Amino acid sequence: MDNITIAAIATPTGYGGIGIIKISGKDALSIASSIFQRSTASSDKPKDTNSSCFSSLKSHQLYYGHVVDPANGRVLDEVLLSVMLAPRTYTMEDVVEINTHSGPVVLASILDLVIKKGARLAEPGEFTKRAYLNGRIDLTQAEAVIDIINSRTDKALDIAASQIKGGLKSSVESIRNSLLNLLTEIEVVIDFPDDVGEIINTETAIKVLENHVIADLKDLVDQYENAHILRDGLKMVVVGRPNVGKSSLMNRLIQDDRAIVTSIPGTTRDLIEETLNIRGIPVIIADTAGLHETDDPVEVIGIKKAQEYINGSDLVLFMVDASDSLTREDYKIYETINDKQMILVVNKSDLVEDDFELEAADFWKKIPSIKISALYGSGLNELKDLIAKLTIGEHRFEVRNTIIPNLRHKIALERSLQLSVSAVEEIRKGTPFELIAIDIQEAIDTLGEIIGVTVKEDVIDQIFSRFCIGK
Repeated sequence: MDNITIAAIATPTGYGGIGIIKISGKDALSIASSIFQRSTASSDKPKDTNSSCFSSLKSHQLYYGHVVDPANGRVLDEVLLSVMLAPRTYTMEDVVEINTHSGPVVLASILDLVIKKGARLAEPGEFTKRAYLNGRIDLTQAEAVIDIINSRTDKALDIAASQIKGGLKSSVESIRNSLLNLLTEIEVVIDFPDDVGEIINTETAIKVLENHVIADLKDLVDQYENAHILRDGLKMVVVGRPNVGKSSLMNRLIQDDRAIVTSIPGTTRDLIEETLNIRGIPVIIADTAGLHETDDPVEVIGIKKAQEYINGSDLVLFMVDASDSLTREDYKIYETINDKQMILVVNKSDLVEDDFELEAADFWKKIPSIKISALYGSGLNELKDLIAKLTIGEHRFEVRNTIIPNLRHKIALERSLQLSVSAVEEIRKGTPFELIAIDIQEAIDTLGEIIGVTVKEDVIDQIFSRFCIGK
């Protein structure tokens, strides 16, 4: 990490009441002092100031004044300026925040002035990255920041807030410490092989691995499998042949005419994606082109996109038409999605009798199904209940007490679990401790990747690249 002072606009672009420019680093105070003129209580006019006067301002207080271009004396805006001295700041560096009016021109003008005075434009996530590198937070807490920003439901927000308090960090450190203590004993055995029996009890070592490492690792992996969708979102796609009502269903679910609905088959030719909340679950829903054989080059592209999206989806809503007999195309679509978790959505139930039963092959009866009318909205509440049940089962998560790793964490947890299980097997087989130590050390390092102790620089860069520039 370089020591250059960084700056960025920390609020969304656009027009509004307040915009914030954040400056962090060793020169934050001197840069701010060169452009800020504090106003006295008796006058709103700018009052000349200098660095020595500015440095006497108290930390964590707001000061009223103006941003002035020292080159020509031009007043850019009336502002509130806050000085926060290290280490009691977000980055653990000196931080100055300029609260100005929010408008693209004024914010850009003040930021440009700050950069001219010696700051560098911050990279994506660089403020949070500095908080991590300076030891204020670990890597899981840094990732929780972007999860909070991207939260789409209250449950997702609660999960991210739990993680930013260090819940996952604490669990990982506990498991890692158990492995470190065991490795210390093993290394003593390696150094003093004649005293093996006195130094380490193999049955005790196995119990430690099984009860305090393997069991806890399995629990964390299971929590990801059971509940990660509450944070990451359920990727759901609506498929079916043309004109069965896919776009009508999507419009009903998102309560907006997002997709074009006509009686002409094949209206949807491109992928349409929206985000919604179903029973507290963030859902990314996509309406796809009708899957069918066609020579239309545009439709061919749309169908190809639909098939790619289906392959990466978590749940498929397979829609058929209750008012029409199943066709060869319906069965062909089923063959392409039968390895996915799906719900059979029987649409246009308003056109058939209440006791209508779909005439389909027996194996279709094993698929969870629901009758709906996308036109009139009937059956939608039942469909939402079924989506929630299939997604999180009967689980009712108390996220205050639940830690839910993300995919990066899960991969590392699974690797550490595999190595720990291998260590138990090798201890039981009487494998030399030199070899067992290799597995345990790698398991420790793998857990270190989660909290950022042993993580590679390119992984850190990739994590923070997902942030916005001002965070």
